[in-house]
Amino acid sequence: MNIGLFFGSFNPVHTGHMIIAQHLANQPEIDQVWLVVSPHNPLKLKSSLANDYDRLHLVNLAVEDNPKIKSCNVEFKLPQPSYTIDTLAYLKEKYPQHVFALIMGSDNLDSLTKWKHYELILQNHLIYIYNRPETEKENPLSTHPNVRFCKAPLIEISSTEIRTMINEGLSVRYLLPDKVFEYIQGSTMYKLKNEK
Repeated sequence: MNIGLFFGSFNPVHTGHMIIAQHLANQPEIDQVWLVVSPHNPLKLKSSLANDYDRLHLVNLAVEDNPKIKSCNVEFKLPQPSYTIDTLAYLKEKYPQHVFALIMGSDNLDSLTKWKHYELILQNHLIYIYNRPETEKENPLSTHPNVRFCKAPLIEISSTEIRTMINEGLSVRYLLPDKVFEYIQGSTMYKLKNEK
């Protein structure tokens, strides 16, 4: 199968993530999209992350009835911080029957040259890029033969804003998949207060 890997902290997974995942899963050349929950992105602070397995549980709730989208905790088993090149090598060895591509926002393409062995990633894997509102400048990597742009719906939702809203006691209904919202509402993971 052709698997699109959508890496993220998913802190928490939100409706914007799911819309992008479904949009890419609808592409004829992608058989499944795997949401890869990252324990620690080397370019982000770990202190702001909820527990790894709590975030994975939320992703499982979001995807549980969708045969085209799966959760993936492969990076939980690998040394931290997680480097995409190492994850890809592990997946290729574990699932030799699959072909793996990356799914990322245009903002990640802008920072790709900071990634460990990014040249090997570009050389050996297709990268599907969806536009992000904060990136409009031309990127020299955008003309690489393995970079494919797709017009996914532009949803301006961020996990950071959701966590802020939760701490301010504001409702995040409709920003999260229903089952994720219900779970967070009944937990203290993000200190969700009574919905207003």
